[in-house]
Amino acid sequence: MGLNGTLLAVDAGNSKTDVAVLAEDGTVLGAARGGGFQPPVVGVAAAVDALAGIVGRAWEEAGGAGLPPAFAHVTACLANADLPVEEAGLQAALVARGWSRSVRVHNDTFAILRAGLDEPRGVAVVCGAGINCVGMTPDGRTARFPAIGKISGDWGGGSAMAEEALWYGARAEDGRGEPTELARALPAHFGLETMYGLIEALHLGRIPFGRRHELTPVLFRVSAAGDPVALALVHRLAEEVVALSAVALGRLGLLDEEAPVMLGGSVLAARHPQLETRIVELLGTRAPKASIGFVTAPPVLGAGLLALDEVAAAPEAAARLREHYGA
Repeated sequence: MGLNGTLLAVDAGNSKTDVAVLAEDGTVLGAARGGGFQPPVVGVAAAVDALAGIVGRAWEEAGGAGLPPAFAHVTACLANADLPVEEAGLQAALVARGWSRSVRVHNDTFAILRAGLDEPRGVAVVCGAGINCVGMTPDGRTARFPAIGKISGDWGGGSAMAEEALWYGARAEDGRGEPTELARALPAHFGLETMYGLIEALHLGRIPFGRRHELTPVLFRVSAAGDPVALALVHRLAEEVVALSAVALGRLGLLDEEAPVMLGGSVLAARHPQLETRIVELLGTRAPKASIGFVTAPPVLGAGLLALDEVAAAPEAAARLREHYGA
């Protein structure tokens, strides 16, 4: 296979990594999937080593042999690239692999944004386990937030929502807080009768820490049934989504223009009516010209589109890539 014009697109999230080898006309030549990309846990070198294995498999599927070649360009949308200094460090690590002299590293939220847009212009809010927001314009300007948790002013995402639900449920049961159906529904999800029993099980590890995210759908069900405490939490999440969107639009000079706000991640993609209705209402006040859309396409599509943007590929290339991923 000739090397000229071959591109590498990477979408590496916390739980899984997708890699695609592309031609400049948007044809997917090879693809592979592997585990999550977690430099804070295993270190940058080990994380990039694991990524290299996935890239190698995608290259083999593309018909290549041996080590991957020097691609014309590499776009890598990576989890845990939350700060510019982290992006720079990861970019240096990828350049050192020799895959290409042209490497662009983005936070993985940019892949979701680009996957939902026909052109790189707009804002995306992603709400899964955590919450993040990015925006971009065709001239290369971006808007973003640190998105590393409470110390950077973040609130929201499935993990935070579950913790808040537990907090209100515990206080309702012992009398420190107002009554809420969460005090019954949360322990019932795990087959327990009381919040005390749930607290004990979580504290002693009988219920693994990672299962807390299961409580977020419970919160939404209780909210939909009319519980005021649960509903207040859902509305607070809507306020966070809109605050992120409006600030990002303002930074890009798009607040008073027609511009898309794309919503993605498991919590937002679930299309909970109370959450969605509140987001539409609040965004209509803060950014009346914005239009809301939902991203359902795989993020690796966005990484591929960003790679095509970098080499100024023809519009037909983007259309071909979207068709491949059914978007």
